Amino acid sequence: MSSSVPSADIQVLFDALPDTVFFIKDQHGRYTHCNLTLVKRLGRRTHDEVIGKTSEELFPSPLGASYSSQDMRVVKGNLISDKLEIHLYPNRRPGWCLTLKRPLYDKEQVQGLIGISHDLGKTNSRHSAYERLKKVVSHMRDHIDEHTRIDALAELADISVAQLERQFRHVFQVSPQQYLKKLRIELAMKLLEGDENIACIGQQCGFSDQSAFSRQFKLTVGITPMQFRKMTQSEPSKQP
Repeated sequence: MSSSVPSADIQVLFDALPDTVFFIKDQHGRYTHCNLTLVKRLGRRTHDEVIGKTSEELFPSPLGASYSSQDMRVVKGNLISDKLEIHLYPNRRPGWCLTLKRPLYDKEQVQGLIGISHDLGKTNSRHSAYERLKKVVSHMRDHIDEHTRIDALAELADISVAQLERQFRHVFQVSPQQYLKKLRIELAMKLLEGDENIACIGQQCGFSDQSAFSRQFKLTVGITPMQFRKMTQSEPSKQP
C-alpha cells in the first residue's frame, strides 16, 4: 500500500514545533506553505500574510536577497544539510539554527524546495562529557584569534578526534568546527557594532584575511560584515 501525506497536513504538524521553522516554496522562491513559528518570527499574525511572498518581501534588506539567492541555488539542484546559520528576524534577537533544504521534484522536474531550520538547543550540561568539553571551549575562547587544529583539541580533552566530534554533538548539538565558527561569528558581530576596521576584526576572530572573514561571515549570517554593520547602525536604539 502506498500513501502520501498532503503538505498542508505536514504544515499542521510543524505548527506545533516552536523551535523549528518549516517552509515550502515554489520554483520562484515564493512561500506556498510555512509553519506558525515562521509566521510569528516574521512579526506576522497569519499564514496568509506570508504565503505567496518571497524572502525579499519579508526579510529586511539585504538579508531577503541573500536568502532568495540561496533558494535559487537549491532550486537548481543544490542540497543544504546541517548548515549552521544565524537568522536575523525582524521581531526577535538573532538565533542560531541548523538548516536543511532540498529541491522538490514532480516527474523529475524541480517544482520548488522544502526546508527546515531547527534552533540550537541549550547546552546539555548534565552529559558526562560536559566538564571535559568545558576545557576545550575555554581553550577555543582564549585562542580564538589563532589557527586551531581539531586533533589538538582532542588531545587537550584526552580523547580521540572521533570521540570529540561525537561528544560535542551530544553536548552542544554541533561539531567542534561548527562550535568554533559560532564563537568567532558571535565575537565578530559584537565588534562590528563599533567602528573598528573590518580587517582587524577578522584577524581578532581568527580569520586569515579579510576575504576569508567576509566569505565565512556571509555564509553564516547571510550578509557581509559591512552590510551587517550598516544594518545594525541603521536600526533604532533599543529601549532598556
